[in-house]
This record gives sequence, C-alpha cells and structure tokens, in this order.
Amino acid sequence: MEPKSLKDVFDKVFTEIHQARESVTPTLIPQEVGRILTVSTGIANVSGLPTVGFDELIKFPGDLFGIAFNVDEKEIGTVLLGEYSHLHAGDQVERTGRVMDIAVGEELLGRVIDPLGRPLDNKGPIVSSKRLPIERHSPAIMDRAPVTVPLQTGVKVIDALIPIGRGQRELILGDRQTGKTAIAIDTILNQRNFNVLCVYCAIGQRASAVARAVANLRERGAMDYTIVVVTEGNDPSGLIYIAPYAATSIAEYFMEAGRDVLIVYDDLTNHARAYRELSLLLRRPPGREAYPGDIFYIHSRLLERSTHLLKELGGGSLTALPIIETEAQNISAYIPTNLISITDGQIYLSPSLFELGVLPAVDVGKSVSRVGGKAQLAAYRAVAGDLKLAYSQFEELEAFTRFGARLDENTRKLIDHGRRIRALLKQPQNSPVPVPDQIVILVALNSKLFDNVPLDKMVEAESSLRKAVPDIPADVRDRFKGDKELSDEDRETILDIARKALEPYQPNPESKPKPEAKTEEKTESKTQTKGKPEPGTKTDEKTDLGAETEEKLSKSEAQTKSKSEPEAQDKS
Repeated sequence: MEPKSLKDVFDKVFTEIHQARESVTPTLIPQEVGRILTVSTGIANVSGLPTVGFDELIKFPGDLFGIAFNVDEKEIGTVLLGEYSHLHAGDQVERTGRVMDIAVGEELLGRVIDPLGRPLDNKGPIVSSKRLPIERHSPAIMDRAPVTVPLQTGVKVIDALIPIGRGQRELILGDRQTGKTAIAIDTILNQRNFNVLCVYCAIGQRASAVARAVANLRERGAMDYTIVVVTEGNDPSGLIYIAPYAATSIAEYFMEAGRDVLIVYDDLTNHARAYRELSLLLRRPPGREAYPGDIFYIHSRLLERSTHLLKELGGGSLTALPIIETEAQNISAYIPTNLISITDGQIYLSPSLFELGVLPAVDVGKSVSRVGGKAQLAAYRAVAGDLKLAYSQFEELEAFTRFGARLDENTRKLIDHGRRIRALLKQPQNSPVPVPDQIVILVALNSKLFDNVPLDKMVEAESSLRKAVPDIPADVRDRFKGDKELSDEDRETILDIARKALEPYQPNPESKPKPEAKTEEKTESKTQTKGKPEPGTKTDEKTDLGAETEEKLSKSEAQTKSKSEPEAQDKS
C-alpha cells in the first residue's frame, strides 16, 4: 500500500531508527594506553602497558610501529621500525594485540619491498589477501624429508666439488670484495630453467650495491621469479633486524604451497651487528666480542626454517644461502663459527685466489658440503669423484715448486693436470654453465684430454668443447639428469666428440723437432761442456761442484798474483 503523504514516510523511517537504537546495547572495550619514557637511537622505553606480550607490535604516533623486546615489570624496551625523530617523552602509545607480520603471495613476485611490505620500486601498492607473522616455528623433524634433489648453481666448481641440495643450508663466507654476492646472484640467474623461486634479502647493504644487483636481475629476466627484500645501511637497526625473518616468511608461503624456493641472506654479518647494537642499547649483558648471549639463537631459529618437506605436506623445499663477511681471513671469529656449526657446509672464498685472478675464488680445501653429495646427480658423482682429490694434490705440490725443487716426471704431470683443472674451474660472472656442458667438460678433464692444451688456449678450447655439446645424442644428454651413472658407451661417445672438438688445440706431431736436430743439439752441448754429462743426470751435482772449484782456484791464483807483484817491486 502506497503511503498517503511524505509525513507518513518520515514517521515510518524515524520509528525504525528508534527501534534499532533501543535494541543496541553499547559495549565498553578497555584499551591499554602507555607513555614514552625515553627515546634513544632506534629504541624507546615505554610504561603503562601491563599486559603487553613479547614481540607484540606497539603503535606510536605518526603511524610508527615498534616491537616489544624487553618486557620488564615497570617498563618495556621497544625496538622502533622506522623514522623516530618526531617522538618525544610523554607521547601516547597503544597496544595492537598482534605480532609483526608481512603480506605474502604471488603478487610479490618481481617486486622490491622493505621488511614491512612497503614497495620500493615505484610500481604501485601491493595488494595481498594473506599475511604471515615474521617469527614462525620451524617444521618438526617428522615433517622433513631427506635432501635428494640437487640445486644447480651453474658455477662449475660448486656443482662439481661442493654440491648443494634443495633444502640445504650452505654458508658462503670470505673477506670483503671476494665475490660472495656474485656467486649468489649467479645461482639466482641459473634457476630460470629449474622452476625455483628466489628471494634475495639485502641486509644493511649500500643502496648503490642493491640497485646494481636488482638491475642485473632485471636485465637478465630473473625478476620474473624473484622477490627482493631490502634494508639499507642507514635504515634503523630494528628494520635491519627483522629483514631476514620477513623474507623467510615470504619464502615459506611458497614452500608450503609445494614450490621449491631459494633464499639468499646478504649478509648476516650486518644482521648480527644490528642485533648487537639493539641489545647494548637495551642494556642486555654483553658477552664475547660484545655480542649478547642469544646471538646464536637468533640465527639458528632463522636457518632451521629451511628444509625439504614431506610429500604429504606438499613436498616443497627452502634452500638457504647465508653470506658472512670475515675479517683478515679469520673464519674462527664468533659469528662465522656460529654459522658454520648451524649450516650444512660452507663455501670459503680466498682473497689470495681472488688476487691471482682465479674467479670464482673458491678455496676447495676449506670448503665442504655435508649433504649435497647425496643429492648430486649420478653423472656428476662418477665424473667428479676423483676431481677434488686431484685438485687438492695439485695445490699441495704447487707449494713445493715455489722453492725451486726438482720434480720427477709423475709430479710434473700432476701439476700440469692440476693447472688445467684450475683453468677450467674459472668462470666469468653472470654466465652460469648448463648441466650438460659441465658434465662434458668434466669427462674430458678426467680423461686428461686437456693436458696437452696450452694454458693460454684453455678458454678457447673450453668454448669449442661447449659448442660441440649439441652433437651428443639426445638420449645420452637425457641420461645426464637421470639417477643412473653414465655407461662406458656413453663415456666413449662423449670422449669421441670431445677429441674432435679439442683436436685443433692439441700439439701437432709434425711440428716436433726431428731426432737428427736433437742429436746435433746434444753434440753442440757436449762440445760446449767439453765432455761433461747432460743436465738431469746423477753427475750434475759433481759437475756443478767441479765448476765451483775451478772458479775458486782461478780466484786464488789471481789473489796470489796480486800479492806477488808488490813483493817483486819491493825486491827491485
């Protein structure tokens, strides 16, 4: 029935409003409000929040948040997560009732963000439907599966000698400017064809270095499957502290969805220093090297979150590559020893090798992988089994050659072979080597096909061999990635193609001197030495001693002559 007038309409509306107002009973929600006592460098002491929990977010004026770090009876030590110059003593603070979390999801792929989830790449806001706390429990032991699948880095020396498996934690350590980040970036670039998502966490880095790394990844198309979490050196210590935890939560989202993820922490030295700064400001007791007693725990609970899950839980994996900077090659310092004990192996970069131009400057003797050998491809295990031993023998023998010691034929061959190994393990930056190319190079190297190639031609010979890899039958190349080792027929097929590719770099037998020329040279040397035996025989030492005695006799004769001359003048 239509209303008769406008008055009836208003009466009806007001009646419904009155009924709704009468039915509502307001509830009072108590809210804890505190005050700032003191503000220091990156921290604030707060009072008036009696029921606040550890790691709870506290809201400060100006949309600034902090984390409750020290929960004491009368005050709370809070770590500030942003610019705090506008804060003053007496300002009001509020509880949020939640812990620090971050947005996760597919929307983050290809983006550059800070630990709070704010975009830094000028590509608009990030809209995500799910958030995860940055501090999470690591998977239980019964939820973990063995590490059986390799993570190919594309770096020959690592894939062959220090292999890494998916779900492993491999430490990269070395002095400043020795190529640690370069190995991590090369590993990210190599994951394009392996369906591995990557998270690069820059912790307290220079803005120029981070911009260069991001530009490198974007230029080579790696940002399509990479997320970059950035904190710069001038950011507050609180942001630097939470950065690796936030990046790990982002990576765990994809791992729990059944994906394989690689995360790089670059580097945890800055993370430890930021935590030390916060602890000292909060009056926590210092220990060794002024680090607090729980410095081991903050890194162990971070790296324990990297694992390989069971198939029932999706079968995803999270592989961690933490980076640590050493000082003056001191790998026995506090933080490096902590992380060596936490991780499943380490890759040590030597500054002496870096200065010699051996890049990547991996010191094979000090590097180890405690898991990756079981996850290595079968073709690698058969090919690279004796490579590390031969290379270690070469490095030991090379030290003796510096003293000018005489070498026998077998030792000289070992040194020449080791030099070829070192030359082939060299690799330019931003150029990962595919698996088939690596295996073919290692097969040819183990068969000593490179031993006769001049050292200055090794780069050209390797390039020629890599160009011949497509000539290998497809069924043989497919077996490179299988679980079975290469058969003798496969090896012969590879070696035949390798010999043809390296034939132009082998010494030409026609260019060798004829035997007649050798005899002429011998006769000439005999006439010059007046019947003395050739060098290299057992009588060398005697002939050398004879020459020395002849020189001494001639000197003594000259001295006697010089003495006799003045005596003759006196007699005259």
